[in-house]
Amino acid sequence: MRIGVAATAPIGADVLERLAGTHEIAFLLTRPDARRGRGRKLAPPPAKQVAAQLGIPAHQPEKPELPEHVERMIVCAYGLYIPPRLLEESLWLNVHPSLLPRWRGAAPVERAILAGDDETGVTIHRTVAELDAGPIAARESFELDALDAGQVFSRAAEVAARLLDAVVEDPAFVPQDEAGVTYADKITPSDRELDLNDPLDAWRRVRALSPHIGAWTTMHGRRITVWKAHLADGVFVPDVVQPEGRSTMSYDEFLRGVR
Repeated sequence: MRIGVAATAPIGADVLERLAGTHEIAFLLTRPDARRGRGRKLAPPPAKQVAAQLGIPAHQPEKPELPEHVERMIVCAYGLYIPPRLLEESLWLNVHPSLLPRWRGAAPVERAILAGDDETGVTIHRTVAELDAGPIAARESFELDALDAGQVFSRAAEVAARLLDAVVEDPAFVPQDEAGVTYADKITPSDRELDLNDPLDAWRRVRALSPHIGAWTTMHGRRITVWKAHLADGVFVPDVVQPEGRSTMSYDEFLRGVR
């Protein structure tokens, strides 16, 4: 069975690479190259970089279009709205890194950590016009423990590839329970600010926004991004920080610079 993949972000790139080990991938549908970083240089999305390494053709239309017919389209962190007419051309299966119907939307991993959920997981569901509302083909949970978002995304990609292997050829669907619906809104600038008077929330916030966004606070008169932290007897302790305009460093290095 020839499969197309629609992916842009790192988790989509990870799923693409894992799927390519067990299936023939006809093409990658991804977003156009964009300017990134301080130099604002034009750069390809992570999924396109993986496709190039694997010799998979990449298509980057401004609006989604399929370059050829495939029986299945796997969607994972693609980032563009897929119109109903395309959903009718193939069976589209979406990889969503949460236990749907909990945390539909843009930031399910971050919101699960911020909310203090004990577990999260991966849901494979049919892509429909309504946001993350399609019937479920497979779902698997795992404990969040002290994982940060990057670790959750990596674990989710491994689980997703395994679930897809089991259902991609002949999925059986079960409707979602509308009673359990919650929504994972996009991360905003206000979500990034740490409240050091609430150590538990600050720890969760650092984990939720690492390593891709970053949570910040002001310490010793300087704004710093905190990339890693832990709780010690209920006290918030930074481990890896990045003072504004500087490279990342250990918190001890930062304190020595302050002194």
